[in-house]
Amino acid sequence: MDNVGIKRGIVIKDDWPGYSRDLFTYPEHYQDDIENIYIPHGVIMNRIERLAHYVMDDFGDSIMVLCVLKGGYKFCVDLVESIKVLGRNSNKYLETRVEFIRLKSYLNDQSTKELNIIGSQDLSFLRGKSVLIVEAIVDTGKTMKALLNHVEMFEPKMVKVAGLLVKRVPNMSVSLTDYVGFEIPNHFVVGYALDYNEHFRDLNHICVISKTGKLKYKV
Repeated sequence: MDNVGIKRGIVIKDDWPGYSRDLFTYPEHYQDDIENIYIPHGVIMNRIERLAHYVMDDFGDSIMVLCVLKGGYKFCVDLVESIKVLGRNSNKYLETRVEFIRLKSYLNDQSTKELNIIGSQDLSFLRGKSVLIVEAIVDTGKTMKALLNHVEMFEPKMVKVAGLLVKRVPNMSVSLTDYVGFEIPNHFVVGYALDYNEHFRDLNHICVISKTGKLKYKV
């Protein structure tokens, strides 16, 4: 795969219907709230293992992981674990430290335009470090651009971005992400820690939310 292919990740076409809900297990109380199983958990995990290889190739002997909460926590945990497993089974071990930053970027199904950091904005612990920002989903890139600008204020040695999902939207920002799991159409997806007003984080699969689900959990 060339560098462009690596950056785009696995491209899911616009007409991909997903899998029938009947083929997988999931919390039954979400039965009417999701349209399909869009990306099964096993596929997510295998793709993350591949991303871990790319990270191992690019970083030296240490890495500072900055996990974007809340949606990125499962992706971060599984990516870091995959990096550790690779290190134990090779002659290269990547010393890994994880820090967290919490952002508020969605209200209902609409992305907010401003960077809303919840809690301390002091990221001085990044100074001089090789940083990997781990984010669950990137669409227009406005939030990620603002976060990158904020991170650069603290003079890290280098910064790369891992995005599990990149949405194909007008003015999409693939260029912001160095490691992409999946490029997906502009669907509102939930599960694997991605939420709709704090619901659906307990889904292991990534699913497309239904109109019923949006109405039920709208605030």
